[in-house]
Amino acid sequence: MLVQLDSNTGTRDFTATSTGLPINPANLPRTRGPLPAVAVLGHPGRVAGLAAHLPHGWSLRRAAGLEDVLSGEIVLFAGATEREIATARRVLASRTTIVAVVDEVAPAELVAAVLTAGADACVRSGQPAILAGHLVACRRRDLTGRWSGLNIQGRR
Repeated sequence: MLVQLDSNTGTRDFTATSTGLPINPANLPRTRGPLPAVAVLGHPGRVAGLAAHLPHGWSLRRAAGLEDVLSGEIVLFAGATEREIATARRVLASRTTIVAVVDEVAPAELVAAVLTAGADACVRSGQPAILAGHLVACRRRDLTGRWSGLNIQGRR
């Protein structure tokens, strides 16, 4: 599908389809505050090499447990199970992004189960570049959701 953004003459500030929003995050102005952080739970071997594929400024750390996860961090479960995701969704703040990594040959039932239990994304691969791409996409969705929330509040 071909999208013609140049022919759009109207402006739609702070919406997901806004033509004023930059597409490339590298072109975004530097923001104040904490940079994205990823807290890893589970087997560390499944996410080996991930730090090298994350964007500049992102941090990756091993969390001791759910109580060790800080506000605003993306939680990455390596070798996730339905029970772990359900517990995390219950315990962590509702805005916390949870990403599950399962085996490449994991059955569709497991993927559906972790997503139904509350994971925001489920990745079937331990490939660091693919996983990093999913983490960046989750971060973008989170930021887009916050901006669209501001737009709704401004109209009231």
